[in-house]
Amino acid sequence: MRSETIARNYAETLFELGERDGNTERYADLLDAVAAAIEQTPRVQAVLMSPKVPKSEKARILAGALQETPREFVLFLQAMIKRGRQQLLREVATEYLGLLDQKLDRLRAGVTLARTPDERLKRAIQDALSRQLGKQVIPAFTVDPEILGG
Repeated sequence: MRSETIARNYAETLFELGERDGNTERYADLLDAVAAAIEQTPRVQAVLMSPKVPKSEKARILAGALQETPREFVLFLQAMIKRGRQQLLREVATEYLGLLDQKLDRLRAGVTLARTPDERLKRAIQDALSRQLGKQVIPAFTVDPEILGG
Protein backbone atom coordinates (compact mmCIF):
# COMPACT_ATOMS: atom_id res chain seq x y z
CA MET A 1 0.00 0.00 0.00
CA ARG A 2 1.29 3.48 -0.86
CA SER A 3 2.35 5.81 1.94
CA GLU A 4 -0.23 8.42 0.83
CA THR A 5 -3.03 5.90 1.28
CA ILE A 6 -1.73 4.80 4.66
CA ALA A 7 -1.33 8.40 5.81
CA ARG A 8 -4.86 9.20 4.63
CA ASN A 9 -6.25 6.23 6.59
CA TYR A 10 -4.50 7.36 9.77
CA ALA A 11 -5.64 10.96 9.24
CA GLU A 12 -9.24 9.86 8.76
CA THR A 13 -9.12 7.79 11.93
CA LEU A 14 -7.72 10.67 14.00
CA PHE A 15 -10.21 13.05 12.41
CA GLU A 16 -13.10 10.81 13.48
CA LEU A 17 -11.69 10.72 17.01
CA GLY A 18 -11.41 14.51 17.00
CA GLU A 19 -14.96 14.92 15.75
CA ARG A 20 -16.25 12.57 18.43
CA ASP A 21 -14.65 14.41 21.34
CA GLY A 22 -14.69 17.97 19.96
CA ASN A 23 -10.92 18.24 19.50
CA THR A 24 -10.74 18.29 15.69
CA GLU A 25 -8.88 21.59 15.40
CA ARG A 26 -6.74 20.92 18.46
CA TYR A 27 -5.61 17.60 17.01
CA ALA A 28 -4.55 19.40 13.82
CA ASP A 29 -2.36 21.76 15.85
CA LEU A 30 -0.94 18.94 17.97
CA LEU A 31 -0.21 16.68 15.02
CA ASP A 32 1.52 19.49 13.15
CA ALA A 33 3.55 20.38 16.25
CA VAL A 34 4.66 16.78 16.85
CA ALA A 35 5.64 16.33 13.19
CA ALA A 36 7.57 19.63 13.27
CA ALA A 37 9.33 18.71 16.52
CA ILE A 38 10.48 15.43 15.01
CA GLU A 39 11.63 17.11 11.78
CA GLN A 40 13.48 19.91 13.54
CA THR A 41 15.05 18.01 16.41
CA PRO A 42 17.64 15.53 15.18
CA ARG A 43 17.91 13.84 18.57
CA VAL A 44 14.15 13.19 18.78
CA GLN A 45 14.15 12.04 15.18
CA ALA A 46 17.03 9.66 15.84
CA VAL A 47 15.23 8.03 18.77
CA LEU A 48 11.80 7.74 17.14
CA MET A 49 13.12 6.48 13.81
CA SER A 50 15.77 4.10 15.13
CA PRO A 51 15.07 0.38 14.83
CA LYS A 52 17.40 -0.11 17.82
CA VAL A 53 15.02 1.67 20.22
CA PRO A 54 12.15 -0.64 21.22
CA LYS A 55 8.70 0.51 20.17
CA SER A 56 7.53 0.36 23.78
CA GLU A 57 10.28 2.79 24.77
CA LYS A 58 9.36 5.15 21.93
CA ALA A 59 5.73 5.06 23.05
CA ARG A 60 6.73 5.75 26.66
CA ILE A 61 8.91 8.71 25.66
CA LEU A 62 6.16 10.17 23.52
CA ALA A 63 3.57 9.79 26.29
CA GLY A 64 5.92 11.51 28.73
CA ALA A 65 6.46 14.42 26.36
CA LEU A 66 2.75 14.83 25.69
CA GLN A 67 1.33 14.66 29.19
CA GLU A 68 -0.86 17.74 28.69
CA THR A 69 -2.52 16.43 25.52
CA PRO A 70 -5.75 14.43 25.24
CA ARG A 71 -5.28 10.74 26.04
CA GLU A 72 -6.86 9.65 22.72
CA PHE A 73 -4.31 11.67 20.78
CA VAL A 74 -1.40 10.07 22.64
CA LEU A 75 -2.89 6.60 22.15
CA PHE A 76 -3.23 7.33 18.44
CA LEU A 77 0.45 8.28 18.16
CA GLN A 78 1.45 5.23 20.17
CA ALA A 79 -0.57 3.04 17.80
CA MET A 80 1.34 4.56 14.87
CA ILE A 81 4.62 3.77 16.62
CA LYS A 82 3.51 0.23 17.46
CA ARG A 83 2.89 -0.33 13.73
CA GLY A 84 6.17 1.33 12.73
CA ARG A 85 4.46 4.23 10.96
CA GLN A 86 6.05 7.18 12.81
CA GLN A 87 7.94 8.18 9.65
CA LEU A 88 4.54 9.08 8.15
CA LEU A 89 3.66 11.70 10.77
CA ARG A 90 4.20 14.66 8.43
CA GLU A 91 2.12 13.01 5.71
CA VAL A 92 -0.63 12.22 8.22
CA ALA A 93 -0.57 15.84 9.42
CA THR A 94 -0.90 17.08 5.83
CA GLU A 95 -3.80 14.74 5.12
CA TYR A 96 -5.46 15.70 8.40
CA LEU A 97 -5.20 19.41 7.56
CA GLY A 98 -6.83 18.68 4.22
CA LEU A 99 -9.76 17.00 5.97
CA LEU A 100 -10.09 19.90 8.39
CA ASP A 101 -9.94 22.45 5.58
CA GLN A 102 -12.67 20.57 3.75
CA LYS A 103 -14.87 20.51 6.85
CA LEU A 104 -14.34 24.22 7.52
CA ASP A 105 -14.71 25.14 3.81
CA ARG A 106 -11.18 26.53 3.66
CA LEU A 107 -8.68 26.59 0.85
CA ARG A 108 -4.91 26.91 1.09
CA ALA A 109 -3.23 28.97 -1.60
CA GLY A 110 0.36 29.72 -2.47
CA VAL A 111 1.00 33.39 -3.24
CA THR A 112 4.30 34.53 -4.73
CA LEU A 113 5.22 38.20 -4.59
CA ALA A 114 8.22 40.16 -5.83
CA ARG A 115 8.77 41.76 -2.41
CA THR A 116 8.00 40.97 1.20
CA PRO A 117 4.40 41.96 1.96
CA ASP A 118 3.38 43.85 5.07
CA GLU A 119 0.43 42.64 7.16
CA ARG A 120 -1.98 45.01 5.45
CA LEU A 121 -1.12 43.67 1.99
CA LYS A 122 -1.33 40.08 3.22
CA ARG A 123 -4.81 40.73 4.62
CA ALA A 124 -5.94 42.47 1.41
CA ILE A 125 -4.75 39.54 -0.71
CA GLN A 126 -6.39 37.02 1.62
CA ASP A 127 -9.68 38.94 1.58
CA ALA A 128 -9.67 39.33 -2.21
CA LEU A 129 -8.96 35.63 -2.75
CA SER A 130 -11.64 34.63 -0.25
CA ARG A 131 -14.22 36.82 -2.02
CA GLN A 132 -13.26 35.51 -5.47
CA LEU A 133 -13.24 31.86 -4.47
CA GLY A 134 -16.15 31.91 -2.06
CA LYS A 135 -14.14 30.15 0.65
CA GLN A 136 -11.91 31.16 3.49
CA VAL A 137 -8.45 31.28 1.93
CA ILE A 138 -5.32 30.58 3.96
CA PRO A 139 -2.45 32.01 1.94
CA ALA A 140 1.18 30.93 2.19
CA PHE A 141 3.34 33.80 1.01
CA THR A 142 6.72 33.42 -0.68
CA VAL A 143 8.98 36.09 -2.10
CA ASP A 144 10.69 35.78 -5.47
CA PRO A 145 12.25 39.01 -6.78
CA GLU A 146 12.85 37.27 -10.11
CA ILE A 147 9.16 37.37 -11.04
CA LEU A 148 9.51 41.00 -12.08
CA GLY A 149 9.79 40.98 -15.83
CA GLY A 150 10.93 43.50 -18.38
